[in-house]
Amino acid sequence: MLFFLQEGPAQTGNYMIAGYVVIFGVMALYLVSLIVRRRNSIQDLETLQSLEEKEK
Repeated sequence: MLFFLQEGPAQTGNYMIAGYVVIFGVMALYLVSLIVRRRNSIQDLETLQSLEEKEK
């Protein structure tokens, strides 16, 4: 039972690296989502402006 107390600290470096990979992956997906949304909204705005010009 005492051998549990004699072990060093738990090796959690792999979990830390995995956590960073997950966090940066989610942030990258969010940035890609923002870029796609911005591009789509610009296209929508151009479409609305062209429709407005046609009505005049």
